[in-house]
Amino acid sequence: MWSQARTQAKEVGTIKGNHILITVERGENGPRTRVAIVEDGELVEVHFDVPEHRSLVGNIYKGKVETVLPGLGAAFVQVGEKKPLFLAAHELHDGILKAKGFEPGRGVPPVQKLLKPGESVLVQVRRDEVGEKNAQGTTKISLPGRFWVFLPTEERVSVSRRIEERENVRRLKQLAHELKPPGAGLIARTAARFASREDLERDFQALLNTWKEITAQAQKSAAPKLLYRPPDLVQTVVRDRFLDDVDSLIVDDEETHARILKYLEELNLRKLKGRVRLYRGTVPLFVRYGVEEALREALQRKIPLKGGGFITVDETEALTAIDVNTGSDVRHKNQAAAILNTNLEAARLIPRILRLRKISGIIVVDFVDMANEKDRERVIEVLKEELKKDRVPADFIDITKLGLVEITRKKEGESLSTLLSELEE
Repeated sequence: MWSQARTQAKEVGTIKGNHILITVERGENGPRTRVAIVEDGELVEVHFDVPEHRSLVGNIYKGKVETVLPGLGAAFVQVGEKKPLFLAAHELHDGILKAKGFEPGRGVPPVQKLLKPGESVLVQVRRDEVGEKNAQGTTKISLPGRFWVFLPTEERVSVSRRIEERENVRRLKQLAHELKPPGAGLIARTAARFASREDLERDFQALLNTWKEITAQAQKSAAPKLLYRPPDLVQTVVRDRFLDDVDSLIVDDEETHARILKYLEELNLRKLKGRVRLYRGTVPLFVRYGVEEALREALQRKIPLKGGGFITVDETEALTAIDVNTGSDVRHKNQAAAILNTNLEAARLIPRILRLRKISGIIVVDFVDMANEKDRERVIEVLKEELKKDRVPADFIDITKLGLVEITRKKEGESLSTLLSELEE
């Protein structure tokens, strides 16, 4: 028994570099999948896909307008799910405005002049229901591929903010204008940075074919009707996150391992197949690489910093408050150095905690007071740089009169703590 415990202890450890870890638990209701994203050896995201809590985000429906709410500037659209979608007037694309006799770009017309009860509308889920709030829909459809996001109802072209080389930006914008149909749009994703023209054209053609299939099905179907469901979590992660800078993708399920290799073939990404590993260890995958421990620590109210300080995280409905404390930071002889060190560590940790815990809305951070203006500027710069790594829009807003730092982060569904409590029920 002692020998087995010592063997398992040796197998448990951390992981360096950038990795994707996928663990699958098969049960009566279907597979429960968890995905961990590790960047520079740190856990930054965890995603869940369980049958009883499957996300509707990305689904496209032919819906039927159920109720129009002029006071809210919105409507409820029945799509065949438990609750109707909440569709705000500003989520109606320009084509609908033109069809109703309004000129786009001159404000949002009254919703009752745009939608009528019983009318059919093509709508996509943009946000799952949160608490008592219905899921939210949009008619501004987006279809993501490996290299592009196709916008069939919006006329615009843009490039991922993570692609900074001017030559690449210019090349991708030019190709996007060549490929996209009139009235549609394309966004070049990060993976498009060094992709060949052939791969870019192939990816766009696949998206265009998907859109043609959706519209053809919509024409012959009665509302409400599900027309399109996006790839599952495993396929989405492989498509969106398995980039050239990822050292390995490790999965502990043979069937999922085979599916991933097949999907890489379909995406014409054979070069990445050698980085896919099937884990056969006796210790659970997430335990072996320290994911469970990192997740447990990140979900605590009090989270330690390496230098001896700590942060406390308090989530409320209105906002999230984060307090930074020096604690027992004794590595520095003078107080100013200890405070700066604590604040810098917190500035690096806080954006990672926001990503990992899926915290959104208004976040207020109370850093330890610094007398030196240059120290304050340095901490804010580090915070801004770390926020840029977030795939969900997260921005430094301002420093309030009380010296509090205000951050906003776009809503991406329920927070991790809420989701985990629901899964445990």
